Amino acid sequence: MDQIIIHVDMDAFFASVEIRDNPSLRGKPLIIGSLPQERGVVATCSYEARKFGIHSAMNIKEAYRLCPQGIYMHGSYEKYRAVSNQLHDIWNEYADASEYVALDEAYLDVTERAGSWERACEFAREIKRRTLEEQGLTCSVGVAYSKTAAKTASEEKKPDGYFEIPTAEDYIRLIQDRDVRVLYTVGAKTAEKLNRAGIRTVRDVQARQEEIIRSFGKQGLWITQLAFGKDDRRVSPYRPEDAKSISREITFQEDVTDFGLLTDVILLLAISVERRASRVGLYGEGVTVKLTYSDMKSITRSRLIPSTRSAAVIYEEAGRLLGQVQQKPVRLVGAGIYHLTGEYGRQIRIEDLMPEVQEQQQVRLDAALKDLGRRYGLDFAGNLDRIFHGETLYKTIEYMRKHRP
Repeated sequence: MDQIIIHVDMDAFFASVEIRDNPSLRGKPLIIGSLPQERGVVATCSYEARKFGIHSAMNIKEAYRLCPQGIYMHGSYEKYRAVSNQLHDIWNEYADASEYVALDEAYLDVTERAGSWERACEFAREIKRRTLEEQGLTCSVGVAYSKTAAKTASEEKKPDGYFEIPTAEDYIRLIQDRDVRVLYTVGAKTAEKLNRAGIRTVRDVQARQEEIIRSFGKQGLWITQLAFGKDDRRVSPYRPEDAKSISREITFQEDVTDFGLLTDVILLLAISVERRASRVGLYGEGVTVKLTYSDMKSITRSRLIPSTRSAAVIYEEAGRLLGQVQQKPVRLVGAGIYHLTGEYGRQIRIEDLMPEVQEQQQVRLDAALKDLGRRYGLDFAGNLDRIFHGETLYKTIEYMRKHRP
């Protein structure tokens, strides 16, 4: 066998962590994300909530309409990240390579470490057992010959499921008469186009592969290959330098018309971006600003700059970009850096040779924070660690919105 891949997918991860930590929530429709009176969406929900038609990314007000008796909570993302790291420690013991799709999902290449299909299946069962015993959480696990088949297998018996797909022939038999959306990358829009052409099942794709390739090009070729169980993608461990950008954005609970407030918010977002970039050792060669207006139209503005991750530089450049956009009610604001490079890939800059340049940037940042704190009655300089922990940044910005002088 060319490769053996295990796909692990936690069951309703955020909700399950909260239920584990507070057993009184067990058996109740629990919705993690925004609160009903707020703007926002569902991050995840318990299986009891899903019975009401609630799902991830659903508008929170629609979720409340479907299930007003549900329990609505903000997520504790620092806690979820810590649990995720503990899960990864377990899973990595079995893998030659690990590819994490999100905090709660991973592809594990166990080909060499397992050495056989039977041993790989033992690994998968051990992962399920240890995840439950050591973390008190259930996961669904699929074992298969490819990434696509492994993910399909993990979804087959959810929640707390286990399924094997040893060969392409087994995969084809399983999905042949299912809706085309069972195929990886076939989303709602692609499925709609296929349906209009009378292509509704995987069997239809197999029968009309040349037509699909002509109509959809490279995507069509990929779709038809999957319909015949072909997927030779390898498990690719994530590297921070593979990211295209590092950014942070905030959705306001009420539209903002005061662009002075947006400038103030961008200062805090710039500091958040600097912290994230520093953690992974990356620099950006461009700064970007994103706005979503009250009519849901989104725009971005960007410009190239010498390589940096300085919050002061990001703030100043983003502020200039903000001054170039149309001023009308804003729902969301974001700031970030792009064209990322690592320590060894960046050009030497004058600030690298002259430490006083870095000191000047820090002085400018400290002065901007001091001025911000004075205007809002907040001690930014003395509480940055607390402000950037968990939900506190969001709450701080909402306080600023309500108390803008």
